[in-house]
Amino acid sequence: MDSWIDIRPDSDFSLANLPFGIVTTPADDQPHAAVAIGDYIVDLKVLATQEGFGVVFPPLLGHADIFSQSTLNAFAELGRSVHREVRTALQGLLRTDPVTAHPAFLRDNVELRAAAVLPQRSVKLHLPMAIGDYTDFYAGVHHAHTVGTLFRGADRALMPNYATVPVGYHGRASSVVVSGTPVRRPWGQLALDSTVVTAPSRRLDMELELGCFVARPNTLGTAVPVDAAANHIFGYVLLNDWSARDIQSYEYVPLGPFNGKNFCTTISPWVVLADALAPFRVPALPPSAPLQPYLREAEGATVFDLTLSVDLTTPEGDTTTISRTCWGRAPSAALEVQKNEAAS
Repeated sequence: MDSWIDIRPDSDFSLANLPFGIVTTPADDQPHAAVAIGDYIVDLKVLATQEGFGVVFPPLLGHADIFSQSTLNAFAELGRSVHREVRTALQGLLRTDPVTAHPAFLRDNVELRAAAVLPQRSVKLHLPMAIGDYTDFYAGVHHAHTVGTLFRGADRALMPNYATVPVGYHGRASSVVVSGTPVRRPWGQLALDSTVVTAPSRRLDMELELGCFVARPNTLGTAVPVDAAANHIFGYVLLNDWSARDIQSYEYVPLGPFNGKNFCTTISPWVVLADALAPFRVPALPPSAPLQPYLREAEGATVFDLTLSVDLTTPEGDTTTISRTCWGRAPSAALEVQKNEAAS
């Protein structure tokens, strides 16, 4: 799809993406909703004030204030079908082929375009969701083996339950921050030879992960069927699970990570809707042991063929790629780990 907004060929924010986020703009210092397209944002709060908004976005008729809120939670709770219709309506507004939908509403409205279509560099990005709970799963077998080797040696890198249980732990929701937020090097107890000291971490590490927002609740004590789990997912972000390996290795026995993992988790500001990633679905790696029935999915393509990388930029401006991976090599999907969390 082509757009009447100029989009660089290598942009991550094409019409096929249109991720949602929370911004403040030069004209409005109250956080509110927007979508990214190319090097621009479309201010959804401004669109929602216009006559004809309910005609362009029928599922949001009566919900015009939803894009004035400081998080995307209320929009996310409307469900996958509403997200799909709103994304499709936005694509119609912004495309040129085969035709632009409702051209008088935005494309040909010079005053509205000036107020609603803004350069990304002119806005400030905020945490997109109010996060009530945060669980980190050990979904990547190669990563799990590497970290397990670091702590227990290669012979005991993976525990026996890893083959059947999506292993995870609850992190600290209050320390999830948006990209660009400074990270303070954590202090904790470190084992140095035969001495234990309290000091700043000497082994601060990062982990490239895919974060998933689950936006629809289930009743306490009621399980979510694995094949219904997709309807509970709002979208995805990149996630950096900061880790203080020396603090973690000393404290994690017997109850697992604590201060070594809960001091900060960074997420990207733009939430890519689940439907935008649907074309990238591929089968997960086959499990090394049979899954329990409640984790077996009828759909074969359950992970995304996404190439992810980490670049390190020095204060002098030199950039080096230090990690590259493909999430399509994961053995378990977001649906499985979500199902395991809601199993009881």
